[in-house]
Order: sequence, then C-alpha cells, then structure tokens
Amino acid sequence: MSYAFTRSLGFFSALKKVILSTKKTNSSLSYRLLLQVSLVPTVWLLRKSSKISSFLNLSICLRISAMDGNSSCALVLCGKSSAENETAKTLKNTGALKLTDNTELSILLHPESEKPIKEDAFGVDSFMNSLSTNRFGRFLLWSPRLPSTHDVVSQNFCELPIGAVCVADVQYKGRGRSKNAWESPKGCLLFSFTLQMEDGRVVPLIQYVVSLAVTEAIKDVCDKNGLPYVDVKIKWPNDLYLNGLKVGGILCTSTFKSKQFNVSAGIGLNVDNEKPTTCLNTFLRELSVTTYQFRREDILASFF
Repeated sequence: MSYAFTRSLGFFSALKKVILSTKKTNSSLSYRLLLQVSLVPTVWLLRKSSKISSFLNLSICLRISAMDGNSSCALVLCGKSSAENETAKTLKNTGALKLTDNTELSILLHPESEKPIKEDAFGVDSFMNSLSTNRFGRFLLWSPRLPSTHDVVSQNFCELPIGAVCVADVQYKGRGRSKNAWESPKGCLLFSFTLQMEDGRVVPLIQYVVSLAVTEAIKDVCDKNGLPYVDVKIKWPNDLYLNGLKVGGILCTSTFKSKQFNVSAGIGLNVDNEKPTTCLNTFLRELSVTTYQFRREDILASFF
C-alpha cells in the first residue's frame, strides 16, 4: 500500500486518506501504516493551496481587565462564517462552556470589548484571514490565559463543533503524556482541536499524523516567506526537536460515545520563547535572518 500525501492535502484530507486506507486492510493495519509513515521522511502533509481567502476585516477589542485576574478566565469565540458566529452566540447565551476546575469563566464574542488587545496576544483576525479550510479551525476559542486548552476542548467536546480549535497565550496547567507538566510561557503556540471518527483502529495513528502536520506547517511558512529550512525533527510518537532540543509535543486523548470516538488533540510549540529550551525564532536569529520572525497565527493557519 502507498501512503504518500500531496502538498494539496489539508489536515482533514490527510486524515481521511488514512481512514480510507484503514477500511481496505485487515486488523494489522495500525502497525503496517505506522511503519509505512515512519519510513517516509519526505511525506507532505497539510499543504494548503496558495489561494488564501480573505475574511474578518475587524478591529479587535477586548475587556482585558476581565482576563488578567488569577481567579477567572475569559474565552473569546469567533467563527469564519455567519453560521459559526451564530454558534458562538448560542454558546455565550446558554453558558454551556465550563472549565475543569470550576474557575470562573466569562465568554466574549469577537470583537466585543472596551480596550485594545495587547500587542503580544494571538491575532484572531490574522489567523482567520490566513485560514483556508472547509472545516478545521473555522470555529476559534481564544484566551490570554487558561488552565489548559486541551481540558477546554475535551471537557466541552459535545458543545463544540467538530474541528473547533482552542488557543491560549499562556497555560498554567499545561500537560503532556503520562500527566507530565508542560511549561507554557508566552510566545509558545498552544492549541487543541476536536475531531471525531468511527473506526477505532485509526485513533492511535492520529498523534503521528498531527506530529507530521506540525513539521509540514513550519516548512510551509518557511517556503511562503523565503526562509531557510528549519529542520524540526520528530521523536516518535509525539515529541518535536530542533538542534537536539525539545521544542514541541503532542497530546491526544479520546472517549467513546454513541458509537463515535471523540478525539481531542493538543499541541505545544516553542515559537518565540527561548526558555525552557529554545524556539523557532531563536534558530532564525542564529542564522542572522532579520526579514521575518515566525508568528503563531501563520503556523496554525498552515497546520489546518
């Protein structure tokens, strides 16, 4: 069997191809597919078409004062279409979204506030303007400070549309595999998203697809901006390394309900934070690149 992916495939298309391949094989597919993917270092994942649709020419303003306290958090909801923005309004009006530790949560719609957003905050408009996808990433939850993006999407899975993504500027309870703590300072791309599938044989493979997707998103940004090759390597199944130092990790969890596997995939990537190890922009500075610095919004849009 061949599992070659092309540049034109986004995350959903790549995953769909894996699922279709699964249906054509016997129960040993998980091992065989994993072996095949591991042996293809030049696999292309998550390359979108060069045409970027424009959207959301908005001026974002938020009640930042409501987000900075230690006892509360805020989520800003945004959709790429009117239907997704209606979903955001419904979630705000019903108060359906919750945090795992019962932290007080306020819901805002994009744009909705009194003060300009901080300069180092995630650029909601920039991300939406760069996003070219039919499903994933089109419904966004953003917060300057959360316990964990993964906990947000996993706890509220049934309330969110499939493909919803949650982004935080800072996490204070970030975690990795085996309940390991994940340091989540400013400058780190921190996001989690939802997906759903029926075939349980595919679920263990998602972390491999996501790991490859992150490295290809970085390559995509490099190509678009004329940057030198940034060789982020994968330590299977879910760690990302640059120059021998860990710069990222992936956490995938799932539950089974109504004959469907509900999967929450969380990613942390050091983009502009030199500590605790190194980051992508430190690598560019070491190469004396001054024309461009990696932006979280660009990488996330390329990921989907």
